[in-house]
Amino acid sequence: MNFRCSVFLVAALLATPASAAGTNADVVRNLASRVGPIVGAASACQAIDQGRVQAIVDKFREVIREASTGGSDRDELTRVFNGYVADGRNRVGAAQTDCNSAGRQLAELERSLGQSAPSQTATSLAGVIAPSAAVAATAPTATLPPASTSNVQGVTANEIRFGIAAPFSGAAKELGRQMKMGIEAAFNRANDAGGIAGRSLRLYSADDGYEPSRTLDAMKQLYEKDKVFGFVGNVGTPTSAVAMPYALQRRVLFYGAFTGANLLRNDPPDRYVFNYRASYAEETDTVVRYLVKLRRLPAKDIAVFAQQDAYGDAGFSGVAKAFRSLGLADTSILRLNYKRNTVDVDDAVNQLRALKNPPKAIVMVATYRAAAKFIEKTRDLFPHMIYTNVSFVGSTELSDELMLLGPRYASGVIVTQVVPAVGGYSSAVLEYKSALEKYFPGEATSYVSFEGYVSANVLIQALRRVGPQLDTEALIDTLENMRDIDLGLGAKLGFGRAEHQASHKIWGTALDERGKFQAIELE
Repeated sequence: MNFRCSVFLVAALLATPASAAGTNADVVRNLASRVGPIVGAASACQAIDQGRVQAIVDKFREVIREASTGGSDRDELTRVFNGYVADGRNRVGAAQTDCNSAGRQLAELERSLGQSAPSQTATSLAGVIAPSAAVAATAPTATLPPASTSNVQGVTANEIRFGIAAPFSGAAKELGRQMKMGIEAAFNRANDAGGIAGRSLRLYSADDGYEPSRTLDAMKQLYEKDKVFGFVGNVGTPTSAVAMPYALQRRVLFYGAFTGANLLRNDPPDRYVFNYRASYAEETDTVVRYLVKLRRLPAKDIAVFAQQDAYGDAGFSGVAKAFRSLGLADTSILRLNYKRNTVDVDDAVNQLRALKNPPKAIVMVATYRAAAKFIEKTRDLFPHMIYTNVSFVGSTELSDELMLLGPRYASGVIVTQVVPAVGGYSSAVLEYKSALEKYFPGEATSYVSFEGYVSANVLIQALRRVGPQLDTEALIDTLENMRDIDLGLGAKLGFGRAEHQASHKIWGTALDERGKFQAIELE
């Protein structure tokens, strides 16, 4: 394999004044994937003077130190570099590289370093990214070597495969499409920045139609046919009740599912299950407190409209828990039901109509079409009703459905969110909008795709910290040690051995007469 191009880039980096590397951690990370395997292979060969190897390692670590903005950055870059060094050693041990080749590559690197001086190479790290015309004219044009191969399923020399089982058909299909789009926007952005230790992220999808009877086949397709490394962004509670055990039995990562159900939040947490979002119990607890304390409603005036399955059960349990925490009886809470994947809400409407003293607020645990149909059929009957929804409803989709009916159906409808308002100007929102515009031009912002984008970015940070030696156990250990992640949301994220949920933050939004969500205070 021709290493001349990578040697030239490494030489330019090491000959650069170290202070120039301060804002170029991604470049250092990328070049670590070139020099690490060379010095790692050389360090595994007894015939090679280890002082030669150590001299290059010391210089590279000095550049890592200068390229870092803090201790956590330095530790991450050091782990990445050490991973590549270990990978080089392993390739010698597995007879994938022989010591003669290792010696030649080390000598070529040393010769290039010996011939290079700051005046001949880049005077800043920008020169490594885009060399001057004189340097480019003499630089070899060989392709950089790819990342090392792996025997871990879903991890190849060039890519890391993840899978998502979600509805891409049926009444909830927009939830699946939006979640997939948000994850892919984050993956594409990471790939454009060099990927994960030289590997691209790729997302495979399988349609379960939001029907648990189809979920097992979807999971098998992804894991057994597409050979994914792990699962990210699966959509739904009843479907996760099938998908999660499948992943656990195989000790595969089940990350960032689009559900707030407690079945994914065991105490202590399942080792391979990680959540980004706040739970439904947290969402409904927040909204019940809002209705009782800020809107001054008696508890007897709050009812629940819920999907008749595990999703609806999870939301209803959250309402009951909120009642108990407020010292209120939860035995008389009215629950109105509808069947999953339908908009058949007539029984619920008739039950509500028959009440002598109807409630003044409805906590809805539904998907967007059923929620819109319920509001359509009850708005005129109860013009002052307060409607609230949990985030899984699909906020943008709910707004679209209601605005088709007319502004009066949308105005005042509340949705609790697990990400900030997409109409805002926070760093996270602006970054998300930029990625959406670049990779999915013409697509409107959505709370679902934003959640997918944020959740995927937390995962990407963990993958980068693991480095080239990626496997499930290393990724789990890394996730469990991630603290104070700041993505510009206004709330820091993090995990721990006893905490597999990154965020507990709830944001409040309400639709106005234009169908736009406005932020509201929930406490």
